[in-house]
Amino acid sequence: MRVFTYLVVASFVALLVYASLGLPGRGEVDAPLHREESIAGTPVAATFYTRKAFSDAATPNFVTVILADYRGFDTLGETLVVLTAGIACLLILGRAP
Repeated sequence: MRVFTYLVVASFVALLVYASLGLPGRGEVDAPLHREESIAGTPVAATFYTRKAFSDAATPNFVTVILADYRGFDTLGETLVVLTAGIACLLILGRAP
């Protein structure tokens, strides 16, 4: 059974390495993230966020604008998931044997 576990882990690591080889290099100018428009001709989200952050929220820190204003509900959902997982761990580990 241990050999099977090691094979599954090794194949998963190999899959991650294989998938990462197709990613653009770090800081590469031609990466899809740095494009002004997507292949469909719509503005890329990163470009929209950086251009509209100050005018939409009048806050000079656009990271705060993205997390609090644009993605507020998403961030709240992630926080609730982490809180629920923490409470579940406390309930499971806090039981007396």
